[in-house]
Amino acid sequence: MSSEWPAELDALIAAPDHHKLLMENDYVRVLETKINPGETVPVHTHQNPSTNYFFSWSDCIRRDDNGEILFDSCKAGVSVEPGATTWQAPLPPHTLENVGDCPIHLISVELKNTTGT
Repeated sequence: MSSEWPAELDALIAAPDHHKLLMENDYVRVLETKINPGETVPVHTHQNPSTNYFFSWSDCIRRDDNGEILFDSCKAGVSVEPGATTWQAPLPPHTLENVGDCPIHLISVELKNTTGT
């Protein structure tokens, strides 16, 4: 895990009600994330890049740790179909609010060693 942000902000520590560890080894960490409609995930980080597989998507707002909007899927016109796979760079401290009608449900495979060795 990167040490760019405090360890206590790691998703599994700071937001355990929304992130579940499925598997971890020296190379990857696999997380399941579920955010029901109306829920806001507490401030947390994702300190490693990841690929994400979506079971379901909903409109959402990502805010930084000061409450400033970083991303609003409604304003951006972004929608993710079930079965879609995306790439995500490490995410600094943020919250995520599900402002839609469906759960956000995905599996993230975080790369723990990005030095190429």
